[in-house]
Amino acid sequence: MLRIAIPNKGTLSAPASQMLRDAGYRQRTDPKDLICRDEANNVEFFYLRPKDIATYVGSGDLDLGITGRDLLVDSGVPADELLDLNFGRATFRWAAPAGTLTSTDEIGGRRIATAYPGVVGRYLDEHALKADVVRLDGAVENAVRLGVADLIADVVETGATLRQAGLVTIGDPIMKSSAILIGRAGQEVPAGAAQLLRRLQGVLVARNFVMLAYDVRADLLEQATGLTPGIESPTVSPLHREGWVAVQAMVQRKDVHRVMDELYDLGARAILVTDIANCRL
Repeated sequence: MLRIAIPNKGTLSAPASQMLRDAGYRQRTDPKDLICRDEANNVEFFYLRPKDIATYVGSGDLDLGITGRDLLVDSGVPADELLDLNFGRATFRWAAPAGTLTSTDEIGGRRIATAYPGVVGRYLDEHALKADVVRLDGAVENAVRLGVADLIADVVETGATLRQAGLVTIGDPIMKSSAILIGRAGQEVPAGAAQLLRRLQGVLVARNFVMLAYDVRADLLEQATGLTPGIESPTVSPLHREGWVAVQAMVQRKDVHRVMDELYDLGARAILVTDIANCRL
């Protein structure tokens, strides 16, 4: 039975469980449950602290896990990213009091407060920088004001919290994180994992694409399908109305309104959009 770690709480927990449901896997109904067995798919899910998931997978005690890229890097354990799940996105940046630092070249020799010493340590090693890393569990924005550090490294969303603490971001992001599926480094993909990957990839495609259907004159078909090439090729069927055809094609969700407008201007009619629940490509 495939053994998979899932975040039991935090921002990754609900989206991870929902994605697995969309992929056809049973999930816990009680948030207090620590284990959920999906006998039909021969999978067992373990609900763990997000920061511990990489450790369990890296040790081989569990086969796969869903966690954040930041948490994987911070753990330093031997586990590999298998698939970006496209949720839980976060950006890690440096921040310091306004007017004190102008670039990341100046962080060497400074005191850096962070809740992610592994992420910061990797950056420092990659850039041949030496600094004193001060590990804190939270509220790192106050570290500079309280004299614990000279700058911080933390997740930055809108930057409002930083501004309240009198801090500004410095240089390029340290890293960009998102939820990922991980497996043990150097280990063959366990039985059942290939099916899981296909299903999750199907969910990702379904979330990013819609099915677009429309009618268009046959003499305009080449121009129309140029706007809707589909994944492999659009489906084209003759209509009872002579000289017209019906077309179906997958279109990226973010582009669908622009494509619909362009099709309408071209002369296409009965333009319909349908959500895709899941797919296999």
